[in-house]
Order: sequence, then C-alpha cells, then structure tokens
Amino acid sequence: MRDPKAPILPGATIGVLGSGQLGRMFAIAARRLGYRVHTYSPDADTPTGQVADLELRGPYDDLAAVRAFASAVDVVTFEFENVPAATVEAAAAVAPVRPAGSVLHTTQHRLREKTYLKEHGFPVTPFRAARSAAEVAAAMAEVGRPALLKTAGWGYDGKGQVKIEAPEQAAAAWAALQADEAIVEAWVPYACELSVVAVRGHAGDTEVYAPIENQHVRGILDLSLAPARVAPEVAAEAQAIARRLLESLAVVGVLCVEFFCLPGGALLINELAPRPHNSGHLTIDACVTCQFEQQLRAVCGLPLGSTALLRPAAMANLLGDVWQGGTPDWAAALALPDVKLHLYGKSEARVGRKMGHLTALGPTAEGAAARVIEARARLTRSAGLADSRG
Repeated sequence: MRDPKAPILPGATIGVLGSGQLGRMFAIAARRLGYRVHTYSPDADTPTGQVADLELRGPYDDLAAVRAFASAVDVVTFEFENVPAATVEAAAAVAPVRPAGSVLHTTQHRLREKTYLKEHGFPVTPFRAARSAAEVAAAMAEVGRPALLKTAGWGYDGKGQVKIEAPEQAAAAWAALQADEAIVEAWVPYACELSVVAVRGHAGDTEVYAPIENQHVRGILDLSLAPARVAPEVAAEAQAIARRLLESLAVVGVLCVEFFCLPGGALLINELAPRPHNSGHLTIDACVTCQFEQQLRAVCGLPLGSTALLRPAAMANLLGDVWQGGTPDWAAALALPDVKLHLYGKSEARVGRKMGHLTALGPTAEGAAARVIEARARLTRSAGLADSRG
C-alpha cells in the first residue's frame, strides 16, 4: 500500500478520466516531466489519447473497467468535471483520486455549487431553485428581471441556459430547457469577466495566478488577456477569494474561479471549475509554470511552481468556424513571430467546437490581444490573400 503522504515521482503513471483537449495539454506537461499517462473515456483517437501512453475506451458506467483502469495507475485525476459519482467511487477504491469526488459533486451541479458558495459566505449572484415553469416565474419576482434560467447540471460554454425578459416567458423557457431541475439567476450588469486559476497541493500549499480578463461570444470564451485590466485591489481580492475556496473545498489540484466584476469593482462568483480552464491556456507560453504542470505537481504531491507572468499575453480560441472556408492558413498566422499555435487533434471541425487556440505575447495585454486577433484573422483564406497582396 502506497503511503498517501509520499510524493508520486517521475516515472509513475497518471490516470486521466476524460480525453479532451485539457487532458491532452495535461498529458504533454506530464510526459515532459517524465511521467506516463493513461486515459479513459468512451471515445477513441481522442485529443488526450493521441499523446498518452495508453488510451482505454469504455463507458463511465462500466465500473469494473474503471477499477481496472485505476488499478494500473498511481493516481487518478480529471480533465472535465462531469464524471458520474459512481465512476469516481470505483476509481477511488483502488487509487488516490485528486481532486476528491466531493469537489466534483459540488461543482458539477450549478444549484449545489451556488448553494455551497452562499452558505459558506462567498459572494455569489442572487439565485433561486426552480423545478417547474411556475417556480421559474416566482423566482423572477425575487431575483429580478431579466434573469438567466440554467439547467442545474451538465452545462458548459453557454449551453443549457436561456435568458428570460419577463415572467410570461417562463413556460416557453422551461419547455426549451428540457430539464427536471434548474436555477434562476439574476442578470448581472458587470463591467468585465475575470477568472482566477489557483492550485492547492496535497500538503495544503497554494499558488494563485493573477486574474485573467475574458471576453465571450455566443456564450463561448473568445479572448483572454493577462494581466486583467482591473485595479490592484480588485485583483488582490479575486486572488484572496480563490485561495479561500481552495481551502474551503479542500481541493488537491487546480480550481478556476470565474467572476463578474461590477462597475464599482465588487466581485461576484459566476462559476467554479475544478480543473485547468480555457482562460488559463495562455499560462503555457506566458508563465513560469503553466496550469497543467501545476495540476500534475499538485496531484503528485510535488512542490508547486511559480505562477509569475513572464510577459503580458492574450489567447484567442479557434473554433470550428475557422475551418468553414477551407483549411486555415497556418503559415500566415505563424508569420507573426510572437504568436504560438496550439491545435487539439480533433478530426472534425464543427461550428462552435473548440479546435485549438493562439497565444501572443507583447509589451502590454492590449498589444498582445491586438496581435492574437490579427493572427486569427490571417487564418482565413481571404485574410491570407489580402496580406500577401499587401
């Protein structure tokens, strides 16, 4: 039996439940430090599986297969939080699971998450539970309007939510949601959206990245800038809240806290993600230690790395939309020497699907943002032709 306090050293095998792009970037970081990586998910030829040592395919409810997967690794972690509780329990019976299933249980369900935050004194958007159209209308009378109606679980990238302007729309919105349980949240007139990526080790040590400023399009993250353009006291408060959440939830691993920053600088927590986050991808190129290496260090019980930002940076997501006019002009974007390309190995480019990202560094966050937007524009055929003619 392994000593639970002993570090898991390079040469060991890390198990990843899930197989998307977050697992891919985690696996790359793990292999760079000399670890082996096994991944388990229902899919084959996955972003994680392409770079892992072993890709196992099976349903999450095949608990015997999950136990066999976990028994062949030294520690299990996650690349997305919507893993069934029974799957986590099966893995935990034979290997350490970090973060713990209790963290996933809280954060994979919007109503449980918001209730936890409110009960533990964290600043959160006003909300009410709803289990019928009538309860949606009643909730709007309390949280105000417009409001957001969201599924209680399994939502991401703007999916599973509907904006409601008036109580008369409650019935149609409830029917469109197709859920048995939902949450009604107040519509927040925020000044900007921030995220703070934080990490806590097995011994309780913590490191917190500076806040990142985020811009969304159609509910999907489009652009991230670091450092965020907020007052120093706002940045410090966001980091302090993230640190308190790490301790409160007893996270071992990475936690991303998404905030609404109000015009006066007050902060409200929007969502939590107990894993590396899309907005933190720029840490790969811009920070001393990226969020994926931090996840590895934390779950293996190694000392955490520095979160220092080496240079201001910006990241632009590449959705499947970029492929609609044909193969993107990669050379045109990479002709900008301070731009880095990261592709996820997904075979089918669908509209709205995250296929990769670009990161640019610069003397300022605004300069880096302008650079990465220019690089993304060059990917389309028309932009590439215009640039070559100029």
